[in-house]
Amino acid sequence: MGRAGEARTGDHGAARATRSRGGAPARPGRPGPARPPRRGPGGRPVRLRRLPATPRTRPAGDRGQVTVEFAGMLPLILLVLVLLWQFVLVGYTFSLAAHAADRGARAAVALRDGGPGACRTAATGELPASWRSAATTTCAADAGLWHATVRLKVPVLFPGAAAFPWTVSGTAGAVDEEGR
Repeated sequence: MGRAGEARTGDHGAARATRSRGGAPARPGRPGPARPPRRGPGGRPVRLRRLPATPRTRPAGDRGQVTVEFAGMLPLILLVLVLLWQFVLVGYTFSLAAHAADRGARAAVALRDGGPGACRTAATGELPASWRSAATTTCAADAGLWHATVRLKVPVLFPGAAAFPWTVSGTAGAVDEEGR
C-alpha cells in the first residue's frame, strides 16, 4: 500500500485515491483536496444555491447595432458577390471558346469536303445562343493541320445583355490524316 486508501498496482495511474492529500474526501471528477464547507453564523454549514440564469442585459444605446452594421456592410458584400459572378462568367467564356474551337477543328477534318464551312458551322453550333451572336470563327488549313479560332465577347453579369469591349479566344488544331 502507498498512501492512505490507495491500492498499489503495476499501473501507477490506474488506482485512484479515495482521499486527497490533505486527508479530506476527494471531490469526484476534480483533482486536488476538497474545499472545507462554508460556515454560517453559529458554525453551521451553509448550502449555496445557484441563481437562475437571466439574459444578459444591454445598455439602451446598443439596440439595433447589429442591424446598422449589417446595413453598412451589405453594399460591400453585394459588390464581392457581383465580382465573383463576373469572374465565373469570364472563365466560362474561355471554356466555351476553347470547346467550340476544338469542335470546329475536328469537324473540318472529319467531314469529307467539309473544310472551313463545316468548321464554322460546328464551332458556332456548340455555343449557347447568347454567346453565338457576338462570336467570330476563323478556320484554315496549313500543311495537313486544321486550325480553328473562336473569339467571344465576355458578357457583363448576364449573357446576352451587354458585353465588355475585349474578346476571349480559344484555338484548337486537328491533323488531317488523309492529306486532303
